[in-house]
Amino acid sequence: MLKFQEPPKEYNDVFLEDTDKPLPKVLNQNTRYMFLSTIAKGGKSLIKTCKDMHLNRVVAYKTLRSEFVDDEIENIRLLREARVSAMLQHPNTVPIYEIGRDNRGHYYFTMKLVHGYTLREILNYRERYDLTQLVEVVVRIAHALGYAHVHGVAHRDIKPENILVGPYNEVLLMDWGLAKVWRKDGTTLEEPGESKTVADGDKSITGYGKLQGTLCYMSPEQIRRDPDISFSTDIYSLGSVLYELLTGQTPFDSDKTYEILEMVENRQPERPSEVSKYALPKVLEDLCMRCLAKDPASRPESMTEVIRTLEHEWASVK
Repeated sequence: MLKFQEPPKEYNDVFLEDTDKPLPKVLNQNTRYMFLSTIAKGGKSLIKTCKDMHLNRVVAYKTLRSEFVDDEIENIRLLREARVSAMLQHPNTVPIYEIGRDNRGHYYFTMKLVHGYTLREILNYRERYDLTQLVEVVVRIAHALGYAHVHGVAHRDIKPENILVGPYNEVLLMDWGLAKVWRKDGTTLEEPGESKTVADGDKSITGYGKLQGTLCYMSPEQIRRDPDISFSTDIYSLGSVLYELLTGQTPFDSDKTYEILEMVENRQPERPSEVSKYALPKVLEDLCMRCLAKDPASRPESMTEVIRTLEHEWASVK
């Protein structure tokens, strides 16, 4: 498994003065968190580190950026991300601690702070890592997705930027804000404000008010905005991530967004063995191409099948 430098010592030390300090007689929610620093800025959200003064621990605090705090759709997505993450209690999802409103009435939630690297940052130095290590990351994410699918949730935004690898063998699937969840009667409600027009250069960002998801990893049915989209869309996206692990590039790429959209919908990617400069296990190559099938019915039936193949003794098979 991938190993990284441990987090700063001040986040780990436990002292009696901290564990036995009494709580105030009256708890003031507005003074619960002491903000330390901003650690990430997304297109619509902001993540800060802060100290929870009630529990004496440092956590991650996520809220919307100021320009989106009054956006109804983004508020729904933030709530959905917090609640889906909290309800999917799995070793490969991030523990959620609290959801609430700040003193201005804006939503926030707190979660476990993990010091690590995204899979995107790891892939930027792909040559440093053995394929076995990288595939193990994909296996963990497949387990998280399999658990989510069994519980009625499709992630819909699988990409290296949303996969975090920590120093204590953690592999975490992040950012459930685009998750699809069905009503009890099996129906769902597609969100307004999504169009199929995505500006060139937006192929690696989940765009606001645009086709949702990240173009290089989106399934054809996502691009078509198929109302019957199923869990199979995550199988396609995970296949795109696996393709990048095997080849060092995404299945499709172009400087023009409309060209990527057309390729995802209508073209077959080259086989990984035709792209990679290294010899690749046929088991992984075949799985990757099945995941990337245009027709969802031609992909692996479930994440269980994907996991079974990834855990096969592929390293010794040519």
